[in-house]
Amino acid sequence: MLNFNPSVKLTARQQEILTLIERTIATTGSPPTRAEIATELGFKSINAAEDHLQALNRKGVIELVSGTSRGIRLRSNRLQAVNESRIGQFSEQMGLQIQSLAQLVLPLIGRVAAGSPILAQEHIEQTYHLEPSLFTQRPDYLLKVRGMSMRDIGIMDGDLLAVQSCRTAHNGQIVVARVGEEVTVKRFEKKTSHIELHPENPDFQTIIVHPDETFAIEGLAVGLIRNQVFA
Repeated sequence: MLNFNPSVKLTARQQEILTLIERTIATTGSPPTRAEIATELGFKSINAAEDHLQALNRKGVIELVSGTSRGIRLRSNRLQAVNESRIGQFSEQMGLQIQSLAQLVLPLIGRVAAGSPILAQEHIEQTYHLEPSLFTQRPDYLLKVRGMSMRDIGIMDGDLLAVQSCRTAHNGQIVVARVGEEVTVKRFEKKTSHIELHPENPDFQTIIVHPDETFAIEGLAVGLIRNQVFA
């Protein structure tokens, strides 16, 4: 993976961890825990993973957020560099224009009117042409994020969340869900008697959905694009 700042030198192990973080965010919508990093890379303890994360934090590649097991954020310039470099490198290798690589045409969904289908024509603000290798799972649309309830896993107000349409989810996945008349992005958890939608920001409360309430999963988060890339 490209080191976009020439002055930042990463060790081979730090690069492995950074690649794992980027891949996990692209796949699940959130960064890995320390325990997951340790398991994936064969560390004997999570302390070893923590030491490498602290080193990456000092080098300005990531930002660590205290108080949450998934408190790892890619720096915004890192996200932009990754997105741009993936498109640029692929274009150079194939000798093609970026326009010819844009095989995915994804509608951008803005605010969703109460009770109406999320992909209704009136919700589509514009469309983006994106190179498929940006995503490990194929998205069906982009959703403009509103608010900071998922801040601690790097999903910010104004970001474009890549969403794969589906109706089911596993515990821990980041979902686009409809609760009553509202559409929200949260971490899904199904309990015996109810559903919980967890924010990733202590300033926001968990949404409890009871069986008698209107609820539907609209899709899974499969990637994130910082909107400044297209500004």
